[in-house]
Amino acid sequence: MSPTGEPFDPSLIVFAALAIFVVWKLRAVLGVRVDREEAPPAQFRAPLRPAPLPGAPPATDVAPPPPEARWKGVIEKDSAAEPGLDAIAAADPRFDGPGFLDGARRAYEVIVTAFAKGDRDTLRPLLAKEVFDGFAGEIARREQAGDTMEIAIVAIDSALVEAARAEPRLNEITVRFAVRLMTVLKDKAGETLDGGATRPVEELWTFARDPRAADPNWKLVATRPV
Repeated sequence: MSPTGEPFDPSLIVFAALAIFVVWKLRAVLGVRVDREEAPPAQFRAPLRPAPLPGAPPATDVAPPPPEARWKGVIEKDSAAEPGLDAIAAADPRFDGPGFLDGARRAYEVIVTAFAKGDRDTLRPLLAKEVFDGFAGEIARREQAGDTMEIAIVAIDSALVEAARAEPRLNEITVRFAVRLMTVLKDKAGETLDGGATRPVEELWTFARDPRAADPNWKLVATRPV
């Protein structure tokens, strides 16, 4: 009975829980923007599977997914990257393939946008030193010439793992991005030098991480066009 004497309707709890879940999902989807004024997340942290609580019995009653479904949506069928992903998951049982790809997509957006803006502070923690030096060199060349670049990511049409390998001190995953970009390069007088049309781009980005590290961040260690 409720305090008013009326029968308690248990469905109210269900509706309340549903409302909380919907609000939480909206915050997760709508709360991340690449073009926001404040600095974007400085690190690419792929979500990890939750580790079991200390002392908890092993989940022997939960069957692992079949091999053909384990990396569904992460790699193409019969991809050569499957053994590498299996080895990475064996080295780090918390590794989550779909979560990694979600983080890779976000990293792509943040890195491309920061490169166009010349934002070295955002790029530095996301890139390996060699990659950062290359990006920073191109930014310096634009600044010296007085050129400016604007990039709009029209769409990331696909992002799939192309290759993966596990080493004792390094896990590497290469992602093939198929995107549509609109790039405009202007000189110091504001005249357009190049771009303005949407064009398809395919690139291979390689991310790496030490599986022994407590830090879950992956860094971009190589890029190349396809």
